[in-house]
Amino acid sequence: MRTSTLTAIMISCLATAGFSAEKARKPRLDLRAAPRMAFSPVNVLLTAELQGGEDVDQLYCPEIEWNWDDGGKSVHESDCAPLEAGGTFERRFTAQHAFRQAGTYNVKVTMRKANRPVAVATATVTVRAGAGDFSDPN
Repeated sequence: MRTSTLTAIMISCLATAGFSAEKARKPRLDLRAAPRMAFSPVNVLLTAELQGGEDVDQLYCPEIEWNWDDGGKSVHESDCAPLEAGGTFERRFTAQHAFRQAGTYNVKVTMRKANRPVAVATATVTVRAGAGDFSDPN
């Protein structure tokens, strides 16, 4: 009983101060790799999905940078039409990358707006040596 009363009071105070649950939700990226483990060489599909963040001005038409942790990077710079009132924005971004050698790769995706990071996520991809690949560190 006390916990629910305290929670109601806190929500009421935040609402009075101009905050809401929606505004409080900061944007975050969830990053998935498919497959997460494979034999080399392998093409991996990565999907970054934006969760939260309702500030359309901050999230519309971002730059997406993929750091593959194998010495390579990819950057997707959006060329978007002006945002119309009530318009929506992209929340899912995909990229494919070929890992040619065995190793554990910590892939990182960064969403930027006006050269400022808005959200960052990482995913681990484990590649074992396939036929003809003698680079396996184990």
